Amino acid sequence: QVQLVESGGGLVQAGGSLRLSCAASGRTFSNYAMGWFRQAPGKERLFVASIDRSYDTYYADSVKGRFTISRDNSKSTVYLQMNSLKPEDTAVYYCASGPNGLGIYYLVRQYEYWGQGTQVTVSS
Repeated sequence: QVQLVESGGGLVQAGGSLRLSCAASGRTFSNYAMGWFRQAPGKERLFVASIDRSYDTYYADSVKGRFTISRDNSKSTVYLQMNSLKPEDTAVYYCASGPNGLGIYYLVRQYEYWGQGTQVTVSS
């Protein structure tokens, strides 16, 4: 059974930084694309960033240049480094395990497994 456990969320002032981690288990981590999504109250879940098994990355325009996704296959962990945070970044952040392939995966339906989410709150 695939399990994804996020950590690293919290409260930060605008302009600050946070690093989210997502530890995966249950399948060969290195074979699969990984993604981060976020969901604000009353809003739909939105794509943030993805990284495929060849380490190619893709970002939503809203976070490009501020967020960095990375992966450590030896630890079966994916990270999201978030810099220059803005109040509009406030949301529950979810990591997800995606397809066994190369490419850009930015749709919720492309991801099979999801973590429980971690809250990120950015104060102004």
